[in-house]
Amino acid sequence: MRYRKKDILTGVVLLALSLGAGAVGSIATSMSVNDWYLQLARPEWNPPSWVFAPVWTFLYIAMAAAAWLYVVRAGSLSAASRGLTLFGVQLALNAAWSWLFFGFRAPGAALVEIVFLWVAILATTREFIAMRRLAGWLMVPYLLWVSFAALLNAAIWRLNL
Repeated sequence: MRYRKKDILTGVVLLALSLGAGAVGSIATSMSVNDWYLQLARPEWNPPSWVFAPVWTFLYIAMAAAAWLYVVRAGSLSAASRGLTLFGVQLALNAAWSWLFFGFRAPGAALVEIVFLWVAILATTREFIAMRRLAGWLMVPYLLWVSFAALLNAAIWRLNL
């Protein structure tokens, strides 16, 4: 399949948006990860710190690829507006979680927010699958990781009450 220049530009923009959401979240994370977070009681199954950056980088790239496949299959931005809206909502919620948990040091509020994030990811995944199956499947690792993150968030909140 041959892609149009606007398809390639759309892919670049979606990648920038995805990685940008990660960058916004990482600002908050960097504020607390090396001091406050290390002082928290964490479950034994908490992954080592070095795991998070490569996992999230992969997930942001996969999200962008999923959104791009969705838009290309839709044929236009207007035809893709529902999926792109859902995609934008989950990206905003993704960045907001980092600010709640790390920036504001509020694991309880972050736990409530991550439920909304999970629902938004699920809705995005379902929309993407309906348009192009591969696009939806590219969102599944993200949904699974956020499911794990929600459990980790809950455990940390409970252990630090």
